Amino acid sequence: MKIAVVGTGYVGLVTGTCFAETGNQVTCVDIDVNKVARMQKGEIPIYEPGLDVLFDRNIAEGRLVFTTDLKEGIKDAEVIFLALPTPPGEDGSADLKYILGVANDLGPILESYAVIIDKSTVPVGTAEKVSAAIGLNAKVDFDVVSNPEFLREGVAVEDFMKPDRVVVGTTSEKAKKVMEKLYAPLVRQGNPVIFMDERSAEMTKYAANSFLALKITFMNEIANLCEKVGANVDDIRRGIGTDSRIGKRFLFAGIGYGGSCFPKDVQALAKTSDDYGYDFRTLKSVMAVNDDQKKRLLPLVTEYFEGDLNGKTIAVWGLAFKPYTDDIREAPALENIKALIAAGANVTVYDPEAMDNVKRLLPDLTYCHTAYAALDDADALMIFTEWPQFRTPDFDKMAKLMKNKVIFDGRNLYELNTMKEQGFVYHSIGRLIVKG
Repeated sequence: MKIAVVGTGYVGLVTGTCFAETGNQVTCVDIDVNKVARMQKGEIPIYEPGLDVLFDRNIAEGRLVFTTDLKEGIKDAEVIFLALPTPPGEDGSADLKYILGVANDLGPILESYAVIIDKSTVPVGTAEKVSAAIGLNAKVDFDVVSNPEFLREGVAVEDFMKPDRVVVGTTSEKAKKVMEKLYAPLVRQGNPVIFMDERSAEMTKYAANSFLALKITFMNEIANLCEKVGANVDDIRRGIGTDSRIGKRFLFAGIGYGGSCFPKDVQALAKTSDDYGYDFRTLKSVMAVNDDQKKRLLPLVTEYFEGDLNGKTIAVWGLAFKPYTDDIREAPALENIKALIAAGANVTVYDPEAMDNVKRLLPDLTYCHTAYAALDDADALMIFTEWPQFRTPDFDKMAKLMKNKVIFDGRNLYELNTMKEQGFVYHSIGRLIVKG
């Protein structure tokens, strides 16, 4: 099939590259001239494990091309994906200006029937707005379909190529046949393509992400209570995660969720609820608890240093909101680092992938080339991202580098017995404090 993907952010580039991998001819369109030029030279603009291999292969085989020209990009396309940003507005609602702007541009340049697909996460009713915007100037038939993505950063290629399910919102039989053909190579093992109306598909994405955010937040509150009553949240996680009604995933306690999806989608669904006169109380609680949870370790650090962080050197491991990505959107590390600096601390940081992104926001931090370099003469270590290389460090080497053997771990990477044996003061989430 001939496919156009408008927008080459995280979702758009993964979508375009993976569909090219299944044999389609894909043209990716973006208004960023420099970004398109880099991709035309074979430079991938995002970090996502495994994507570079598919990206290089499909460019080399001529199935994946890039342009800044929308008319050129959609020429003869049977399917046009809109994978554009929907940033939150000041009131929490998703801003549709980019999607509706492209929709307005598409109308007069469509030359034959096409299925236009909303791939971005969009509020209920967006498909109708996109259809109306295209229809103002369109001279040919078209259908607008909602097809939300369910990609996890760090494993997005696997998620796309082997989806748990594909959700398609359309009431058009013609569009349904196109979508069945499009996704047939990806669901050969029997994973379902679930058809529904457009509004239900739009709501499905928000409901999924909000429920997962709720699950994380519930476990974080359980963890906070565990610290009060002397229980261990890891044992509780195993105890409830084996219940098939609950499941094992998204039960790990920590310093809250971040990233490009959960914060924005929970906020947008709450705003939609307000717009329709419904008080979605659990969502409002989720947002409030998560905001507090991100800073859960700061009082512990302040208390350890008897209220005075001025001149202290705090090492930070992990800047991205999760491992296997360079994404720092809504990352808990950033809020904590800013608070440490405001308190007079010096901050040295290491992250395998995200440091360049943070440098653009916080250029005056000390950025280190290894995790151990960040520990040199540090008064304490704070851990914000569960990168695998942080899980089995050389504790003897750490002890020699640091002034104090103290760790504040926001991701519960280490066993309490191990930290006791190593003689570290160790604070984690929802577990007893190890006092060294």
